[in-house]
Amino acid sequence: MEKIAFTMKIYPGQAAEYEKRHDEIWPELSEVLKGAGVSDYSIFLDESTCVLFAVLYCDTPEKLDLLPQHPVVKKWWAFMADIMETNEDNSPVSNPLTKVFHLA
Repeated sequence: MEKIAFTMKIYPGQAAEYEKRHDEIWPELSEVLKGAGVSDYSIFLDESTCVLFAVLYCDTPEKLDLLPQHPVVKKWWAFMADIMETNEDNSPVSNPLTKVFHLA
Protein backbone atom coordinates (compact mmCIF):
# COMPACT_ATOMS: atom_id res chain seq x y z
CA MET A 1 0.00 0.00 0.00
CA GLU A 2 1.49 3.32 -1.06
CA LYS A 3 0.67 6.69 0.53
CA ILE A 4 0.37 9.49 -2.03
CA ALA A 5 0.14 13.21 -1.22
CA PHE A 6 -0.37 16.23 -3.46
CA THR A 7 -1.62 19.79 -3.46
CA MET A 8 -4.25 21.58 -5.52
CA LYS A 9 -5.77 25.04 -5.24
CA ILE A 10 -9.30 26.40 -5.15
CA TYR A 11 -10.30 29.93 -6.07
CA PRO A 12 -10.81 32.40 -3.21
CA GLY A 13 -14.30 32.24 -1.77
CA GLN A 14 -14.95 28.69 -3.04
CA ALA A 15 -14.17 26.66 0.10
CA ALA A 16 -17.81 26.08 1.08
CA GLU A 17 -18.76 25.07 -2.47
CA TYR A 18 -15.77 22.73 -2.76
CA GLU A 19 -16.72 21.04 0.50
CA LYS A 20 -20.40 20.82 -0.50
CA ARG A 21 -19.57 19.13 -3.79
CA HIS A 22 -17.38 16.59 -2.02
CA ASP A 23 -20.02 15.98 0.64
CA GLU A 24 -22.27 15.01 -2.28
CA ILE A 25 -19.62 13.06 -4.20
CA TRP A 26 -21.10 10.98 -6.97
CA PRO A 27 -21.36 7.27 -6.08
CA GLU A 28 -20.01 6.36 -9.52
CA LEU A 29 -16.89 8.47 -8.87
CA SER A 30 -16.34 6.75 -5.52
CA GLU A 31 -16.62 3.40 -7.30
CA VAL A 32 -14.08 4.41 -9.93
CA LEU A 33 -11.60 5.56 -7.28
CA LYS A 34 -12.05 2.42 -5.19
CA GLY A 35 -11.74 0.32 -8.35
CA ALA A 36 -8.36 1.95 -8.95
CA GLY A 37 -7.26 0.82 -5.48
CA VAL A 38 -7.75 4.17 -3.72
CA SER A 39 -8.63 4.09 -0.04
CA ASP A 40 -8.49 6.38 2.98
CA TYR A 41 -8.56 9.52 0.79
CA SER A 42 -8.64 12.85 2.63
CA ILE A 43 -8.39 16.45 1.43
CA PHE A 44 -7.51 19.32 3.77
CA LEU A 45 -7.73 23.05 3.12
CA ASP A 46 -5.37 25.83 4.17
CA GLU A 47 -7.96 28.62 4.23
CA SER A 48 -5.32 31.36 4.27
CA THR A 49 -3.87 30.28 0.90
CA CYS A 50 -6.74 28.29 -0.68
CA VAL A 51 -4.30 25.38 -1.05
CA LEU A 52 -5.74 21.89 -0.78
CA PHE A 53 -3.59 19.10 0.64
CA ALA A 54 -4.69 15.62 -0.39
CA VAL A 55 -3.45 12.28 0.87
CA LEU A 56 -4.60 8.82 -0.12
CA TYR A 57 -3.54 5.22 0.01
CA CYS A 58 -3.40 3.13 -3.12
CA ASP A 59 -2.70 -0.57 -3.37
CA THR A 60 -1.99 -0.36 -7.12
CA PRO A 61 -0.47 3.07 -7.94
CA GLU A 62 -0.17 2.13 -11.63
CA LYS A 63 -3.98 2.17 -11.83
CA LEU A 64 -3.99 5.85 -10.86
CA ASP A 65 -2.40 6.61 -14.23
CA LEU A 66 -5.56 5.28 -15.92
CA LEU A 67 -7.99 7.52 -14.01
CA PRO A 68 -7.63 10.54 -16.35
CA GLN A 69 -9.00 8.38 -19.18
CA HIS A 70 -12.20 7.46 -17.33
CA PRO A 71 -15.36 9.31 -18.46
CA VAL A 72 -16.65 9.74 -14.89
CA VAL A 73 -13.36 11.34 -13.82
CA LYS A 74 -13.44 13.69 -16.82
CA LYS A 75 -17.03 14.63 -15.99
CA TRP A 76 -16.07 15.35 -12.35
CA TRP A 77 -13.16 17.53 -13.47
CA ALA A 78 -15.48 19.55 -15.71
CA PHE A 79 -17.92 19.88 -12.79
CA MET A 80 -15.15 21.23 -10.53
CA ALA A 81 -13.37 23.46 -13.07
CA ASP A 82 -15.30 26.61 -12.15
CA ILE A 83 -14.06 26.61 -8.54
CA MET A 84 -10.44 25.50 -8.76
CA GLU A 85 -7.26 25.88 -10.77
CA THR A 86 -7.28 23.47 -13.70
CA ASN A 87 -5.27 22.50 -16.74
CA GLU A 88 -6.62 22.82 -20.29
CA ASP A 89 -8.27 19.37 -20.03
CA ASN A 90 -10.05 20.44 -16.80
CA SER A 91 -7.81 18.23 -14.65
CA PRO A 92 -6.86 19.94 -11.40
CA VAL A 93 -3.47 21.61 -11.33
CA SER A 94 -1.81 19.13 -9.01
CA ASN A 95 1.63 19.13 -7.43
CA PRO A 96 2.95 15.82 -6.10
CA LEU A 97 4.62 15.97 -2.70
CA THR A 98 7.72 14.08 -1.63
CA LYS A 99 7.71 12.38 1.75
CA VAL A 100 10.54 13.77 3.86
CA PHE A 101 9.51 12.39 7.27
CA HIS A 102 7.31 9.69 8.76
CA LEU A 103 6.71 8.76 12.38
CA ALA A 104 5.14 5.33 12.79
